[in-house]
Amino acid sequence: MKGLILDAKWDPRPDYALSDWEKATGKAITGSAIWRHPTLKVGDWPDPQPGPQDVVIAVQACGVCGSDMHFYETDEDDYILYPGLTKFPTITGHEFSGKVVEVGPEVKTLKVGDMVTAEEMIWCGRCVACRNGFFNHCTNLEEIGFTIPGAFANYIALDEKYCWPIDAIAEHFGSEEKGYEIGALSEPTSVSYTAMFIRAGGFKPGHYVSVFGAGSIGLTAIGLARAAGAGTIVAFEVSPERRVLATKVGADYAYDPRDVSPHEVMMELSKGEGFNFHVEAAGAPHLIIPEMEQALAIDAKVVQIGRAAQRVPMYLEAFQVRHAQAFGSQGHSGDETFPNVIRMVAAGRLDLSEIITAKYGLADVVDAIARSTTRTDGKIMVKPNG
Repeated sequence: MKGLILDAKWDPRPDYALSDWEKATGKAITGSAIWRHPTLKVGDWPDPQPGPQDVVIAVQACGVCGSDMHFYETDEDDYILYPGLTKFPTITGHEFSGKVVEVGPEVKTLKVGDMVTAEEMIWCGRCVACRNGFFNHCTNLEEIGFTIPGAFANYIALDEKYCWPIDAIAEHFGSEEKGYEIGALSEPTSVSYTAMFIRAGGFKPGHYVSVFGAGSIGLTAIGLARAAGAGTIVAFEVSPERRVLATKVGADYAYDPRDVSPHEVMMELSKGEGFNFHVEAAGAPHLIIPEMEQALAIDAKVVQIGRAAQRVPMYLEAFQVRHAQAFGSQGHSGDETFPNVIRMVAAGRLDLSEIITAKYGLADVVDAIARSTTRTDGKIMVKPNG
């Protein structure tokens, strides 16, 4: 089959101390400190062979994520920008949907022809973290498109336990093709859902919500905030195209943070009370957290979703006197997240179809990722078998 193959040189930065685990596994905990001179190209890759509990999925849609962009972009020393768990070479792509075309002999929940999406976090279910319910923090974690072959490919094989049916989405939109495209948004939406409602415990209907960054994670967060009954939603985003998308999916106001003082905007909109719920989805917390601090309502919550390998100035006194809390979040597995997101979309409570702004074939996937670096699209969708 064909797939988008990412390779890079294992070349730890001089000031980076490799752990024994990294040396033994060949996996980088902090990818941006180890992987250098990346290459991305469409090439031949062995067809996936299903294990007893695996299904083979013909990929119908796979979204370009910010992480894919951070594999493509590099710093001045030609290290990748993505700061997380990685092992190369591999096939990238993890926000996907597809049709089951083969099942292993022990598969019980799926059959050939089923429409599915899948989790990206491949948790083992056996380590202490998993046994305690912390699947996103699995000690033996693998990640589709990061450490094991992903979905910018014709096919992918996965254990059935990571797959979720999306036929209800296709039924709601009256189109199998649209069902696959919208179904592929389940993964990024589940990331936002986990951060906002599982990690941070959500907000009360009527609360003021801010979202910094209107890429796909920020846009899904805005859509979820509207569906959950936010009183006012304000988005801060530098891209004018994405500001328009933010208003389409639920933001009442969208500003370029370079043109305004975000905390002053939030204090004015809330008549001096501050905002109750703040979402960092831009990956620039060193700039954003200080703005949030100055617009904390009493009992406010700050949710960190964007990835950034940097320390952040936080004035903890502000959190103490405002009875505020900060939450970090990673992943999307467990807690009914995927089925709940799928139900919301299938019921018409959450419609993110407008954030899909471009579509590419597999042969042009590198161009799709290059386009994503302009940071003007909502979600670019690649259709490997379309």
